[in-house]
Amino acid sequence: MKLTNTACQGAKPKEKPYKLSDGQGLYLEVMPTGSRYWRLKYRFADKEKRLALGVYPEVSLKDARDRRTEARELLRNGVDPSIAKKKKRFQAHLNAGNTFASLAKDWHGNWKHGKDEKHAATIWNRLENEVFPFIGNLPVNDVTPLMVLNVARKAEAREAFDVARRIKQTCGQIFRFGVAEERSDRDPTADLRDALRPYKTEHFAALSVKELPDFLTALERNDADLHRQTRLAMKFLMYTFVRTSEMIRATWEEFDFDEKAWLIPAEKMKMRREHIVPLSKQAIAILDEMKTHNGHRPWVFASMARPKEHMSNATIVRAIMRMGYKGRMTGHGFRALAMTTIMEKLSYRHEVIDRQLAHGKRNKVVAAYDRAEFLDERRKMMQDYADYLDKVTKKKA
Repeated sequence: MKLTNTACQGAKPKEKPYKLSDGQGLYLEVMPTGSRYWRLKYRFADKEKRLALGVYPEVSLKDARDRRTEARELLRNGVDPSIAKKKKRFQAHLNAGNTFASLAKDWHGNWKHGKDEKHAATIWNRLENEVFPFIGNLPVNDVTPLMVLNVARKAEAREAFDVARRIKQTCGQIFRFGVAEERSDRDPTADLRDALRPYKTEHFAALSVKELPDFLTALERNDADLHRQTRLAMKFLMYTFVRTSEMIRATWEEFDFDEKAWLIPAEKMKMRREHIVPLSKQAIAILDEMKTHNGHRPWVFASMARPKEHMSNATIVRAIMRMGYKGRMTGHGFRALAMTTIMEKLSYRHEVIDRQLAHGKRNKVVAAYDRAEFLDERRKMMQDYADYLDKVTKKKA
């Protein structure tokens, strides 16, 4: 005879445990303490076994019957319900330890090899500050697309649109790493393809060719009262038009004064390839002067406040602001200005300038060429450009 809710509720404890059967192996065991436990008796591999299905009334009669049905389905498929339960409990334990933060840590440790240390640190800091506070402690497979979207939208809310996009991108990389490691079922960011607000990438501010003479003259007059090293750094940046990060991290061992060349190591380059920068007479003169100040230090442009460290990128930013060019020029803008000026005023081919800028090559065959491609032309171009900068400065002085 099947059990009823009334019978389950009214089951009173006795001196010894007793059972109330519901059929098909399911019964309610009533203990002398008054506790009531759901059990399932079954046979597997010719052995009689019992499976605990929960405590009444937390597990209702209906729930117990549902669990019996699930167990009998496993038996029909040749699976021992007790073993399946243990595996499920073990997997739950693994999932509890397999959080998004722990997976991200393993992904980052694997991904960062060969990457720029500063870039790798930026990615990790973004995860710690923007992502982990919201989904870091969740089991990986419990993270939903909406959860990731909400994290990204917090960045959108403060108009950090690029950060929002990068959060989604990085989370996707982490989930796909988890799939490969069999620690994640899928990448939920795949469902967020068009969920973030579209935005237009803004290019670095840069002066026009017409504005260049006035800027050079202002730098020469130094009405902004910039420190000598800061002015030399800005001039060196203009003469070489490298990325600001490459200049401020330059060390003396990278320079060959006999060959008048600067070999930037691959690990300091955005494209992870060694890069040759031919040095004009003007650039060499700046290096000679910097030797008198920092020749005994590893950094060519050492920090004035903390000489054991290199100059901060903020030094160039603040100098441009003090000169009155905030929003009109950036350190990176010297690269765009150089390309435009050299093409318009000196008539050099685009591919020669592009190679000097160390841009990524679109053609894999071209990319296979030696790093010294167009080197003779580039040597002449760098000197011509330095001479042009000096010429237009003298005109306006």
